[in-house]
Formats: sequence, C-alpha cells, structure tokens
Amino acid sequence: MADEYDFLFKIVLIGESSVGKTNILSRFTRNEFTLESKSTIGIEFATPQSIEIEGKVIKAQIWDTAGQERYRAITAAFYRGAVGALLVYDISKLSTFQSLERWLSELREHADNSSVIMLVGNKSDLKHLRAVPTEEARLFAEKNNLLFLETSALDGTNIGTAFTEVIAEISRVMPTPAPSNGGQGGVKPPRGKVIQTLDPAKEKQARGGCC
Repeated sequence: MADEYDFLFKIVLIGESSVGKTNILSRFTRNEFTLESKSTIGIEFATPQSIEIEGKVIKAQIWDTAGQERYRAITAAFYRGAVGALLVYDISKLSTFQSLERWLSELREHADNSSVIMLVGNKSDLKHLRAVPTEEARLFAEKNNLLFLETSALDGTNIGTAFTEVIAEISRVMPTPAPSNGGQGGVKPPRGKVIQTLDPAKEKQARGGCC
C-alpha cells in the first residue's frame, strides 16, 4: 500500500521570520512558491510523500513555525520528539545569521540529543544582495557539527537535497535496540516502527496553522 512505511521522522524548520521557511516547505511538499507569502501563524504541518533510502521507506512529519518572539510559548511542544532540523537563515540578511546561535541553543535544549541538524542558507538566488559569505556559514556549520547547504525556495535549488540528506542521515544514525542474544551489532526495528508520532490533539493543533 502507498501509505506503508518503515519509519516516521519528525523534522522542524527553525530560524527568524522571513527567512523563507514556509516557502521551503511549500517547494518541497507541493513544488509551490509564493512571493506574497505571509508569516506563519502558529504551526504549519506537512507530511510529504514517502522517500526510500537504502531499502527503507521513510515518511517525514515536517513542522514549520513562526520566528517571531511572541510565539516562543509553543517552543517545548514544537521541538519535542524532533530527530531532525533545518536551521534556516537568509543569505541577504546578516541579522538572521547572527541569531543562529540562539536558535541552535534552543533546539539542542528541547529536541532529541542526537537530532540531525542542517544549516540552510536560503535565498541563494539573491547573490547580488549577499550579506553572509558562504565560507563563513560553512565554518559555523563545521564548528557546530552541522550539515550545510545553500538553497533557493524561489527556483528550487537544493530544496529536495536538503530534506533528503537530513532524512538519510537520521536513518544512518538513529539508535537501534541491543541484540537479545548477546551478539554483535544492533537489531533493526521491524517494519512499521515509528520513530516519532503526534498525538491526535497536537496533530489537530498543527494542522490548524496557516502559511
């Protein structure tokens, strides 16, 4: 069946308002981009099509929330259970890059300790307005043990690659239970094992957000 999958990963999109998180999500899930996109109010939640990686069928629950300070109260619930994150800044706005330390600290405080994090420099199509050098961002990523890509939600550059690489890395590093027979190596979870799910109340709240 089309809805069958081996694993379900919760991935969050974080970063300042206006860096393009909602358009990144729209480009990946619906191949859409809206120039007049408004700031996300509350939480937007999307489940894209399954991805097959090394024989595993994987679905991702992707959560996008507002970057404005007035929504910080939803932080704990938003991060809880996340095993992956895209930490997004706008290459044409230095302030969005300067805020990354705070976002990263918050993520690591609330999310799973082994979460896979990718630093994403969005709006790479605005090369003529670049305020954050690629090499500076790359050094930040290396210092903090992050994956790194520059993307453009406008023209689609690296959007699919960003999500696919995060999902693939989660698949590689996710913990597996120890073998019961004392043998070497871990035992892979059975088909249908869910890494992260939402309870009905949270899912309903998430779907209630707008873009």
